Amino acid sequence: MTTISSPTIEKEQPGQTAARRVAQPYVHPYAGGIILGLVLFATFFLTGNGLGASGGMNRFVVWIEDIFAPGHVDRTAYLTSMAGGETNPFDSWVVFVFVGLLLGGVLSGWVFGRSKFTTERGPRTPVRVRWLFAFLGGAIMGYGARMARGCTSGQALSGGAVLSVGSWAFMFAVFAGGYALAYFVRKLWN
Repeated sequence: MTTISSPTIEKEQPGQTAARRVAQPYVHPYAGGIILGLVLFATFFLTGNGLGASGGMNRFVVWIEDIFAPGHVDRTAYLTSMAGGETNPFDSWVVFVFVGLLLGGVLSGWVFGRSKFTTERGPRTPVRVRWLFAFLGGAIMGYGARMARGCTSGQALSGGAVLSVGSWAFMFAVFAGGYALAYFVRKLWN
């Protein structure tokens, strides 16, 4: 099993303005899977709910929508359940999961030296094209997550853990779609 030591700092070289943390190795996949399974079990045991992030993000979007178009929110049944009338959109367990996910990701990236602003792309792919495809893919995935009533973490982890047939079908569809589309977007990476 891979152990992760505390982060080290590179010495400042001429021309560098600040020292950068050395990236630590990733945790072993089996150890990470076991840790994730234990976190999921603890979440079910302590809160009665599973893991998921799209619901929390959705509540932030509905909160903004309620600021600018409260009448629309009050007339739409789906939105009313989250922010209609005097309902507080942040009064849900999934908001805390989303905020924890965001803060945990930032903290983990900083502690293990993996925080940097970069665009991963193929050598012949312009940065703008890569950002366009990332935005389109994220928008399609976000829309699909709401249509499927959960993101991949909510569907695969929480739904899969309770043997939900819909969650298993969703994940098979995600992997099949990913493999089917990979051929057409491969030039973004090579």
